[in-house]
Formats: sequence, structure tokens, C-alpha cells
Amino acid sequence: MEQALHADVCIIGAGPGGCTAALQLAKHGVDAVLIDKAVFPRDKVCGDALSGKVVRSLERLDPALAEELRRTSAAMPSWGVTFTAPGGKALRVPFSRQTGKGDAPGAILPRLDFDQFMLEAVKRKGRTRLMEGAQAKAFRRVPAGWEVDCSFRGAQGTTGIRSTHHEHRGTIVAKLLIDASGANSVFSKQVAGIPLEPRHHCAGVRAYYRGVTGLDPDGFIELIFLKDLLPGYLWVFPLAGGRANVGLGLRSDQVRKRRADLRKMLHELVTTHVQLRDRFANACAEGPVQGMGLPLASKRRPISGDGYLLVGDAAHLIDPFTGEGISHAMISGVHAADVAAEALSAGRTNPGSLLAYDARVWKRLGKELSISTRLQQLANRPWLFNFVVNRAVKSPALADTISSMFNDLDMRALLKQPRFYLNLLMGR
Repeated sequence: MEQALHADVCIIGAGPGGCTAALQLAKHGVDAVLIDKAVFPRDKVCGDALSGKVVRSLERLDPALAEELRRTSAAMPSWGVTFTAPGGKALRVPFSRQTGKGDAPGAILPRLDFDQFMLEAVKRKGRTRLMEGAQAKAFRRVPAGWEVDCSFRGAQGTTGIRSTHHEHRGTIVAKLLIDASGANSVFSKQVAGIPLEPRHHCAGVRAYYRGVTGLDPDGFIELIFLKDLLPGYLWVFPLAGGRANVGLGLRSDQVRKRRADLRKMLHELVTTHVQLRDRFANACAEGPVQGMGLPLASKRRPISGDGYLLVGDAAHLIDPFTGEGISHAMISGVHAADVAAEALSAGRTNPGSLLAYDARVWKRLGKELSISTRLQQLANRPWLFNFVVNRAVKSPALADTISSMFNDLDMRALLKQPRFYLNLLMGR
């Protein structure tokens, strides 16, 4: 690319957040270019669970796209989550009271497939210029907006440009920049100035296994809170074809404090822990254990600035209790696109004009993330976790109440109140 490429908006990162922003910008008729350093299809280290919030976000974005996802042969329907307390008792919490009826609220689909699914949707719209194999190297704020210096390798998608095997460089000039480049975002760290804070960051590892027994026939994902892992947990997410995504996450400050080797810990837990060893007795790992970083939303940060908006993991929007990030990336991607379109229409891209983005994202996610932060703290008390789960296992009414909390934030907020636990102690 010899000459600079000009666009109204440059989106960095073609994961779910970046693709959602591109699809929403297309609705507004905004000229955008979407770049990603990878050439798709590419894998992403993740738990692979698509919650009900992901499916609902797709429905709001494009109902036909949500229906297409439900019919994707690689996707496994998921009806809920099973929480296993440190004491070993398990509580099944359905995403919906209509379990087994109609379409499942959630799904489990490898990120290799889901990210390709979203990218194909962007391609079909045909409005966004897509550049795969394009890595942002440097950023300059200029009167026209942002200049993004990129290195290019591989096919350049809908721009009509195709490179050789040799790397070459070029510049993208955009009035606004949307950073959706994930947990390792260079822009978020170096330009937006959001540091990695170990107490608000989680380290995770995951591997694919075949032959794990006891996988839920209704696709319930498992979150297993082992005493040695608190305030983290181990997960087992069933996949189509008898496979499972198995991994664990632990807050980074605890990883440092314990000098934990998470890859070694995962292997030891699935082969020796009393709650896991029988299920993994004949299981085989497919490929290596891979690591990931999860920037948590347990601390509220500014997510917009002078001519830019941060989306998803780049904005540190991962749920601190469940580790969910895909739906938050998509939700923030829609709001980023809406605010970007409004700012461009008004001809104002200064920090003050973009603060509406922060307000909308925190209005939508703030209460939920505050509750999840509190739940993360409560999960570090094994006796309390065991007490609540044991009571819920014995009480269908309490189990139903906890299930309702997944869809009702006002009810979930009860978990923050000491009165809730006092009532349990009193048998109410």
C-alpha cells in the first residue's frame, strides 16, 4: 500500500467486538476500515461459551444472524451453568426456566468458528473495508484524526490489495479510532494509558480434551470452584463431538503470590483431584495447554478519549466472577459504533463529545459488573459458598431464585446484601 488509506473510522481487531462495531457502523452508513494482524480463520484462546447475552446481542444486531448461529452445525446448545462449590456439591442453574423447550438461550462454539462466523457477516455486508494480516505499529494524533502505521502481510480482503510474502508498510488515516484488539492491546496500554493491574487481571490456561466423562447432555457449562483455586475456578465446557474445553483461571496477583504454574496446575488437577480424576481417567488432550490474559472489570476505568473508543477486552470489560467477555465486547461494540456515528455527524471527536460512550456502557454493564465484583470477593470464602450451594441443592425454591438472578439484576443484587445470608441461616 503506497498511499495512505482514508476512512471515517478505523477499527483495530476483528474479533466479536470489532466485527459488531463494523456491522453497527454499516447500519449508520459510516465508512470504516477493519484491520486485524491475523489472517482468518484464526484461533483465540478462550472458554468458547456463548452465553444468552451473546445470543441476545446478536438478535438485536441482526435477527437473521442469531438464527444462523443457532443453525450452525458446529455449535452445541447450552441451557445453563453448573456451579460446583469447594465442598463438592453442585448446583445446576438454567439460563431460562424453559429449559429444553425451543431454542437454547446460549451455545458453545470454538472461537475459531465463532470469530470466522462474525467476520463472514462483515464481509457479506460489503460496506466495511477489511484488511487481514494488517498489524498496527504506531499511532499519531493529527488534525485529521489518527494516523495508524501498519505492516501488511497476506491477503488484504475487500480493499482489493494483495501483498506478496514480504512484509510491507502503509498508513491508515481515520477521523476516529475504535480499539477492539483484545487483552494485549498496544493502543490501550501505550496511548489510552490503561495499565495491567494484577488485582484486576486474571491469568488463564485452557486445553481441548476428548473422552471426558460426565458432560452435561443439555450443554450446561461447568464452573468448579476448588479450594486451591479460589478466588478463581476450573471450567469444563462441553463441545460437539464429545470434546470439551477445559481450563482454569486465577487472579494475577494470586498467581504471583503463590508462584503458580497454571499449566502444571491444570494437569495435576484433572489427573489427581478427587472431583476430577475419574472423569479424566481415559481423556486425551488435543494439542498443548495455551495461556491467556483476562483484564477484569473489577475496577472502572475511562474507556474513551481524544478521538478513540475502547471496546471489549481492550477496555478491560471482562466479568470478574464468570470470566465472560464476548457479550461485553459485542455490547460495547454497538455503543461505540453508535457514539462514533453521532460524533462524526456532529463533527466533534474531542474527549468530551465521546464521553456519552462511557456513560452508555456503564449504564448497561455497570450494575452487573459491580455485583460480579462482589461475588468474586464472596467466592473467596469457601464456607459461605458451600453454605449457599448446599441450601440451594436442598431447596428447589432457593435454586429457582438463584436461577432467576441470572436474568434479573435486581434479584442478583441480593447476593451483595448480608440480609440474604442471614435469612438463609434463619431458614427463611
